[in-house]
Amino acid sequence: MTAHNGPSAERSVDIFIAGGGTGGTAAALAACAAGCKVLMVEQTRWIGGQLTSQGVSCPDEHIYIEESGGTRSYYAFREAVRDYYKTNYKLSEKGRSMKHFNPGGGWVSRVCFEPKVGVRLLTQMLQPYLDAGLLEIRYRTVVDSVERDEAGRIRLVTVRHLDTGERLLVRPRIVLDATELGDVMPLARIPYRSGMESFAETGEPSAPPEGNPEAVQSFTYTFAVEYRPGEHHVIPKPPGYEQNKRHYSFRGYKMFSSDTQFGQPFWTYRRIIAAEHFDDPAFPNDIAMINWASNDYTGGNIIDAPEDLARRRHEEAKQLSLGFLYWLQTEAPRDDGGYGYPELKLRPDVLGTEDGLSQFPYIRESRRLRALATLHEEDIVARYNPGARARLWPDAVGIGLYYYIDVHACCNTNLRPGSGQRVRPFQIPLRTMVTANAPNFVAAAKNIGTTHITNGAVRLHPIEWNIGESAGALAAFALRNGVEPVDVARDLALLRRYQLALVRRGIPLFWFTDINPAHPTFEAIQYLGVRRIIEEPELPFRPDDPIDEETARQWSANAGLWSKKEGFLLPPPADGETRARYAQRLYEALLQKENLV
Repeated sequence: MTAHNGPSAERSVDIFIAGGGTGGTAAALAACAAGCKVLMVEQTRWIGGQLTSQGVSCPDEHIYIEESGGTRSYYAFREAVRDYYKTNYKLSEKGRSMKHFNPGGGWVSRVCFEPKVGVRLLTQMLQPYLDAGLLEIRYRTVVDSVERDEAGRIRLVTVRHLDTGERLLVRPRIVLDATELGDVMPLARIPYRSGMESFAETGEPSAPPEGNPEAVQSFTYTFAVEYRPGEHHVIPKPPGYEQNKRHYSFRGYKMFSSDTQFGQPFWTYRRIIAAEHFDDPAFPNDIAMINWASNDYTGGNIIDAPEDLARRRHEEAKQLSLGFLYWLQTEAPRDDGGYGYPELKLRPDVLGTEDGLSQFPYIRESRRLRALATLHEEDIVARYNPGARARLWPDAVGIGLYYYIDVHACCNTNLRPGSGQRVRPFQIPLRTMVTANAPNFVAAAKNIGTTHITNGAVRLHPIEWNIGESAGALAAFALRNGVEPVDVARDLALLRRYQLALVRRGIPLFWFTDINPAHPTFEAIQYLGVRRIIEEPELPFRPDDPIDEETARQWSANAGLWSKKEGFLLPPPADGETRARYAQRLYEALLQKENLV
């Protein structure tokens, strides 16, 4: 990939994407696929964010991910990871026998891989658009300033290269903020929240009596280590080690043994290469990514911190992580007795850095847009949603799920409000991504309209990808129709056409656990689901079951294609016709009726 880091005076583009992380990369894919001219800036040397440069290359996904719950392009990335290892390395019998090959076999994720492989594959996905001149990526580049017109539209963005200081003026028609911390919002004076809200502000049952904008989830500099038996690779003792040592612990786990109450070892938690899955000299030993509570930095918030203070906190977080490595090498209790695993070798090449730490810390919490709508605790938590799904949103532009609300230790507080609560499969509303304050602005990553609590379920890999992809598709749709992104959220006719574009792109809008983007009737079932034409109380759709006349009548009536006077306004279901086939016919009839073909 060619990076354009040289000096330039000015550039006009259809869409400007700030941040080339997980959301930004997905946004670029969608926007460029629609033919838009896109400039994306990324402050690190890699695109991909939490999937790559932040070292969290064991994606935090949900239990249904192999069957449903991701976008078509997200599935394409996951399969590209598997294909890369299958093509370039010889697998062992164990590796070949896996139904869904997992290079690392980490127990937190079904597809664990090296970050350097992830960025290579994401680059390949974007390469056709780079070659066609639709996409330009500027690395080591950040947004420096933003100007808005009298209507609140962002009219000018100045970006700056971090190493050379050179600036470029960008005149965008639409701006997507996919930065890790929501950096465009303060520069553009777009209202946002950060930290922990109070009960008075959100009304959430688990919210504390007093808010605290400094109480932001910890961030983490991850690192990769290889276990090399019989060798010695202890690093020099990092500064601050004696003070940081109190943070270091296996938290009840053992290094390699599963003989604990948890039934899994520390080592395989986020293992990215399992040597037992390969029969190849490239991988003689395991490699694991270390992203653990012990190297979560809680020493201070970096959002809106003065530059020198933020820089100091980044450095402290790095020393915390290096200290954890030193502890693992010298003081961690060994399964076989004694202390320390000097066999652990830091692998800087895995993350593309000299110090062996991730290029940017794993960010769990961003600034959050004060959007047209906010996703609250009661909207997604199981105890407030007795059915199979969370609250249904008519303007859904994606879906999400994690096992529970995951709030890590926070800065400036011991509170973790709402953490650990089970979550229902939920939807992402369009109104959480846009604001009346800035008509041509879209939140495209972890910075959408959530709360401190609900961010704990929304910040994860496939959800951020979905948000970014839907944001890129929204920008393209708005440009194609001569409207602003916020207009789509306010106009039902525009919304329906935009949702149609999303399902045609393979983006799920409604939760069915047995319908994925590869299913031949995905488009129909998803569109009818988000329109509430299909009313199915359970998560499985059961596409191959025969449809009964009562169900067909209900769906058709919801679509305005059945009435008591006239009966079915499309051919009624034939004997043995499946639910999927009838849904497809109903969908086609609805598009004809509403002139959406």
